Amino acid sequence: MKKIILISIISVLHVLTINAQESDLFSHRRINLYEGVTMPNTVGTQHNDSIARNRIWRAEQPRLYVYVPGLEERTNKAVIVIPGGGYNKQAYETAGVSFAKWLNTFGVTAFVLLHRLPNQPDVKDATIVPFQDAQRAVRWVRAHATEYGIDPNQVGVIGCSAGGHVCAGVSTISKDLSACGDSLDNQPFRPNFCILVSPVISVSGYKGQHPRIAEMMEKTKFDEMVTKDNPPTLLIHAADDRTVNVSNSVKYFTALQQAGVKNCSLHVFPFGGHSISLRSQPGSTALWPAIAEEWMNEALK
Repeated sequence: MKKIILISIISVLHVLTINAQESDLFSHRRINLYEGVTMPNTVGTQHNDSIARNRIWRAEQPRLYVYVPGLEERTNKAVIVIPGGGYNKQAYETAGVSFAKWLNTFGVTAFVLLHRLPNQPDVKDATIVPFQDAQRAVRWVRAHATEYGIDPNQVGVIGCSAGGHVCAGVSTISKDLSACGDSLDNQPFRPNFCILVSPVISVSGYKGQHPRIAEMMEKTKFDEMVTKDNPPTLLIHAADDRTVNVSNSVKYFTALQQAGVKNCSLHVFPFGGHSISLRSQPGSTALWPAIAEEWMNEALK
């Protein structure tokens, strides 16, 4: 009997912990990206969020959550954080909220983006949907720059793994995918700088859990699409990454150099696997947050 009660208490505490972590995101101001307009690229079906274990598996509405630093520390920079998760989910806690709070510590206003996933049943064209939402997010932040004390010419993106793929896409794609016929259409949709951590850039023969993800990956090899109009980009990768090979970052950096994109930087660390995060990193990999902070200051010079 005591054992059953103990297990029940542990289960309740586990649920409370999950709820507390999830509320850390959802307690911040939410901005629905298509408020007041018809959402593009949808079949119009109704569905709800699917959330479990600090991951969102399906987004009911593409949206931003705002994290604002203290007024005295605030700079005029903003960064849109795009969590990864293999395009099956978005790890909004470890690759979203944590990054937003880190950016706040040195005065950067952060916006965590939850975008639609290519395997969602309500999506028409899976190959463009995350990039549509990312373009719309950049436009929204620029349109509301004055409200947050942001320079509209200092809006960046950061993403890990599949989130890095979305960041590379919104930095590289030249076609306007997110026009909705409202005032946001007047805002540029490319970011001013881009930080990629263990990013997926180009994948051939991708064996995803959903055929629509594989289709998207085959059509979005961003190292082959780079032009001089790409923004300055910082790439962080581990040489021992067995999930996303370091060649992804090397090829993208090479393409940026060949296109003449200024102020780009590539840092390949010996260790870290596909788990580079903000804390508890092995050896020299622990230096990457400081490198990123300094790079943001020099990238826009």
